[in-house]
Amino acid sequence: MNRVVWATCLGLATVSPVSAQEPKLRETLTGHSGQVLSVAFSRDSKTLASGSADHTIKLWSVATGKTTSTLKEHTDEVMFVAFCRDGKTLASGSADHTIKLWDVATGKVVVTLRGHTDTVWSLAFSPDGKTLASGSLDKTVRFWNVATGKGIATLTNRNGVLAVAFSPDGQTLASAAASGDEDRTIKLWNVATRKKRASLNAVTIAPDYLVFSPDGETLASACGLKIRFWEVATGKSTSTLTGHTRKICSLAFSPDGRTLVSGAGVGDTDNTIRLWDVTSGKNTFTLTGHTYSVNSIAFSRNGKTLASGSNDKTIKLWDVPTPEFRTWTDSSGQHQIEAKFDGVVSGKVKLIKKNGTVIQVPLEKLSDEDQEWVEAERK
Repeated sequence: MNRVVWATCLGLATVSPVSAQEPKLRETLTGHSGQVLSVAFSRDSKTLASGSADHTIKLWSVATGKTTSTLKEHTDEVMFVAFCRDGKTLASGSADHTIKLWDVATGKVVVTLRGHTDTVWSLAFSPDGKTLASGSLDKTVRFWNVATGKGIATLTNRNGVLAVAFSPDGQTLASAAASGDEDRTIKLWNVATRKKRASLNAVTIAPDYLVFSPDGETLASACGLKIRFWEVATGKSTSTLTGHTRKICSLAFSPDGRTLVSGAGVGDTDNTIRLWDVTSGKNTFTLTGHTYSVNSIAFSRNGKTLASGSNDKTIKLWDVPTPEFRTWTDSSGQHQIEAKFDGVVSGKVKLIKKNGTVIQVPLEKLSDEDQEWVEAERK
């Protein structure tokens, strides 16, 4: 997405980069008796879910760091957790071959999705929350109707599927499979037709994790010790980041898309979290503290908290300094401006540009993500 000026409705503005500041450890969460394999934030950034090798899922208050509930219906390791857009539903995938959809408020299972015949390794909700995609070691990607719990379609691979990710517009699903002669690639699928749109073939090591940038233009993949950036439109590899000394297990973009975070480690080696400037490719900060591999990384949607889950059985919450000025996008998704949030007055968002000009924008004229950000700030 081009960061152009909202010339017609907001006046001229210059978008400039914000200097990064190092995240600080806020708290270490303990309670799991097994490795923490996955962490995920709710969309309002108030709840963190964690899946563990101890067969349980824990829900945590981000504000207090306390466990609010423990979900215990799985019979094997919980490999992946993901919140639906509505914040009311949590999905979990397990080595028991099942996916469970949970009512977050009650902690009860709404439905168990059956069909996979091996470990469910990865999950992704579509942006509209209506479809769930799952990747499994049974060599399939499955699509599920969230409302009914019924399977919609199955895509087959020659090897087990380690990662799935929806593009922000919901039109593309990316998947990555374990090493194999054919499947050492990233596949891009047309969600509407379930047909393969492209294969990204410049991969020498099977990716373990995939994540789209917030604007949907870039796909990042964790391939062994390297991170690769791909241009989604062309399928070309644009750059490679190196620095980790052990396998990269997880990736997350910051909400503004300017920073990529990676977690890595094998055994008691590396076990670091690295922050990368997406534009320059530079490793800006390296966070230490975990004593075993960092399996999962997640950014809160308000950008203020980073969570990391590790084989050391802990979760760490890191405070991320947020810039005073942030990039705002209009409802068309075509125009952006950099300004400081200064409250909501009579349904209009008050923004202050760097030159001091005050702008009031109707809340509904902002992008869905910016509207959610504002609502979270008001609560």
